[in-house]
Amino acid sequence: MFSCALVSCFFFLISGRMDLSSDEEEVRTFIQVLSEKYNPENFPYGQGVVFLPSPPGSPDKGGLFLPSALVLSDSGIRKAGAGSDIAAVCAHVLELDLSFNQLSDWDEIGTIVSSIPHLDFLNLSMNPLSGVQLNPSMADVFSKVRRLVLINTQVSWDTVHTLTQHTPELKELFLCLNGFNSVSESPAACPSLRLLQITDNQLQDWSEVRKFGLLYPSLSTLVLANNSVGSVSDSKKTLEGLFPKLRSINLNNSGLSKWMDIERLNFFPKLEEVKAKGIPLLQSYSTQERRSLLLAQLPSVMFLNGSKVSEGEREDAERFFIRFYQDCPAQELSDRYHILVSKYGQLAPLAEVDLRPRCTTVNVRCGDRVETVDLRLEQTVGDLTKQLRALLQLQTSGIRLIYISQEMSSVFGPEELKGSSRALHSFNIQDGDEILVIPKSKSRCNSSD
Repeated sequence: MFSCALVSCFFFLISGRMDLSSDEEEVRTFIQVLSEKYNPENFPYGQGVVFLPSPPGSPDKGGLFLPSALVLSDSGIRKAGAGSDIAAVCAHVLELDLSFNQLSDWDEIGTIVSSIPHLDFLNLSMNPLSGVQLNPSMADVFSKVRRLVLINTQVSWDTVHTLTQHTPELKELFLCLNGFNSVSESPAACPSLRLLQITDNQLQDWSEVRKFGLLYPSLSTLVLANNSVGSVSDSKKTLEGLFPKLRSINLNNSGLSKWMDIERLNFFPKLEEVKAKGIPLLQSYSTQERRSLLLAQLPSVMFLNGSKVSEGEREDAERFFIRFYQDCPAQELSDRYHILVSKYGQLAPLAEVDLRPRCTTVNVRCGDRVETVDLRLEQTVGDLTKQLRALLQLQTSGIRLIYISQEMSSVFGPEELKGSSRALHSFNIQDGDEILVIPKSKSRCNSSD
C-alpha cells in the first residue's frame, strides 16, 4: 500500500533533481512550485496529491495525480522543469491557471502543456510574452486546449494565429488588454471558435472588427466592450455572410453615435442578445428612454443589457417609440417607425400626469388673526403644527388644530386634526377651507402690524 510518505519522497526527489541540475541563480520552475503547493506534508488531512492504485489484475501500475484544476498563479514561475516529472503527476489535469507569472518563452510553456495530455483550459494572463514568437513546429502541443486566456500578455497576432491553427477544438479565446489597434489576417480560419472576448483594446474601425467574421466563421459571442469602435458600417448582405451564427454582441462603452448602427445589428441573422451601455448615442436620454428606444429598434433581441425582454415590455417599448417620434417631420422618420405604425396604428399621446406634491390654500385663524397659508398635502399633521406655531409665534408648546370644511362642516361639523404622523391629504382639505388654531394653555396670538 502506498502512502503519503511515498508521495512526499517523490516530490523530494523532484526537488533534489532540480537543485543538482541548476548551477545558476535559482529560477522558480513549474515543477518546483507544484511540489511546494501540493506536497502532502503541507496537507496533514490528506489533501493535495494522492496516489490512485490500479484495479487488481490491471496492467496499469497506478500513479500520482494532482487535482484536475491547478491554480499556480502569481508564483514567480519562469521555466517548466523536467517534463517527465510534470507528466508523472499531471496525467488527469484538465485546467491550469498560470496567470501573473514570469513565463516569457513559448518553449517552456510548451514543455508544461505537452506534459499534461488532457489539458482543456489554459490561462497565461499577465505573463510577459511581448515580442516572443511561437514556433509552428511545436504548436501542436496545444491541440487539446479548448479555452485559452491570453489577457494582458501583449502577445502578437502572428502567435495568436499560430495557436488557433493548431487548436482544432478551441472554443473560447480571451485577448483583452493587449493593445490591439488592428487585426492581422490569417491564412487559415479557426472554424471551432465560439466565443471571442477582446475587451479593453484600441480597436476603432469596423473594418478591423469585420476580420473576425473571416477568422472565426462560427463565432457565437463577440465581446467588444471598452473599444472605440465608432460604427457598424457594412451592408446587410455583408453582415449576414460575415457573422452567420453570431448570437450575442457586447458593445458597451464603444463609440457608436448613430441609430443607423443599432439598426444594422438586425442584419446578424441569429442575434438574440445585445449589450450597448455607455455609448455616445444614448447619453442624452433617460435610463428608461434608452432601454425602450433600443428595444424598439431590435425586434429579435431577447436579452438587452443583461436583462430578459418580456413580450409586454417589447410592446410597451414599441408603442413608446411611435409616440416619441410621431411629431418629427415625415422626412426624418425611420423605416422602423413606419413598420411599427403599420403594426399598432397611429397612437394618441399619453395624458400628462403631474406627480408633483399637491398644494392647497387655506385660511388659518388664531383669535382675531387670520393668515392665508399654502399647505403641502403630503406633509403630516405634526409638520403643520410646527409650521403654524412658528408662523403665529406661539409661545405655548401645545396647540389644537380644528379643520372646518366649507362644503361639509354644515353636515359633519368641524374636525380636529389628530395623529401627528397622518398626512394632510387624508382629510380631503380643499382650497378656501379654514383651520382654527387653539392654544392648549393661556397664550394669545400676536397681531400683525
